[in-house]
Amino acid sequence: MLTLQNEQLMATISPKGAELQQLIHRGNGINYMWGGGAQWPKHSPVLFPIVGALKQGTYQFGGNTYHLPRHGFARDAMFVAHQSSATQVVFTLQENAESLAVYPFQFQLSIGYQLNGATLSCTYGVHNPHSHHTLWFSLGAHPAFAVPLLAGQSYSDYYLQFNHPEPLLRHKLVDGLIGHQTEEIPAPEGRLSLSPSHFYEDAVVLKHLKSNHVTLASQHDGHGLHFSFPNFPYFGIWAAKDAPFVCLEPWCGIADGVNHEQDFTQKEGMEALPPLQHWERQWQVTCF
Repeated sequence: MLTLQNEQLMATISPKGAELQQLIHRGNGINYMWGGGAQWPKHSPVLFPIVGALKQGTYQFGGNTYHLPRHGFARDAMFVAHQSSATQVVFTLQENAESLAVYPFQFQLSIGYQLNGATLSCTYGVHNPHSHHTLWFSLGAHPAFAVPLLAGQSYSDYYLQFNHPEPLLRHKLVDGLIGHQTEEIPAPEGRLSLSPSHFYEDAVVLKHLKSNHVTLASQHDGHGLHFSFPNFPYFGIWAAKDAPFVCLEPWCGIADGVNHEQDFTQKEGMEALPPLQHWERQWQVTCF
């Protein structure tokens, strides 16, 4: 484990998956992250080189068939840490024989964490080191925040406030794939009241929101968090059944549709990174 800290926050990160596991406010003592457990063993996995599930667990590229698990392999890979200060670290991962067997691309993936006051920034970088070939990938975040944050409160005390009031049109999943049905989730004036029942049919999948900022807060106290996610075209909200957390998931990429023909280059939301180019996205969480 590796620890970052400043006067307001302490973050604990594992080299496995470069996964944020704790985010503790040193003033109020609250760990804002889900602590892990039988309901879901992870905390904040990275989704790479795909987001969500592939149809039949396979894709086609260059005349060959490949297999990838849901959300790809990076979340279970060992990253190399490069810590530059008490408040900043960058983890890196690149292709190896094991990854090339399921994902035939050279890549360099970096995940950087930095503390600034009560804010933690998580920056994803993808570099295409190949001089001639396009790098095809998707990438997403999956941080799980504790709900409730304090003992004595309930899940239904909490809500998500989006920074743009807009219809929350849920794209319903069918066996992990994007189906044809949608439904609108009530969120008057951009406020979505949390309920475990929202996730009984898997994640809430939203496309092309105007919002790029959401606040998780309680109706009964002043503690919560601000979550910022610019330049992510998809957004997921999820929790394991009746579990005391909520995942706020900005994605560049999405699960296969039920009618997808499994051509990797035609998969919805794929990023096509030209040779020798770099791609970057960032999310931030501010604890209060």
